[in-house]
Amino acid sequence: MRAEYDSKANAVSISLVGAERAERADQVHERAIVALRGNGPVELQLLYPDRGVDEPLAAVARAYDLDSEALFAAVKAALAAPDRSVTLDVAVRSPA
Repeated sequence: MRAEYDSKANAVSISLVGAERAERADQVHERAIVALRGNGPVELQLLYPDRGVDEPLAAVARAYDLDSEALFAAVKAALAAPDRSVTLDVAVRSPA
């Protein structure tokens, strides 16, 4: 997963899948747009993260059955390193 915070645009972009090009987009929340290829999300755009990220990220996670903890970690990392790309490895949870 790759995340980037564009401080001039005040937006976070999270690439969920390699370099696949999106075919269409779905606005899941007034500040969250998901780019889709087939039925699956390939990228998330979070607008105005300074207004809060909990509600839009939760809406995206619910709509596409994504790991909300991983999305929050990606946004947090991107906001901590503005105008740079951050890469996160997200593994499947180990059984308890």
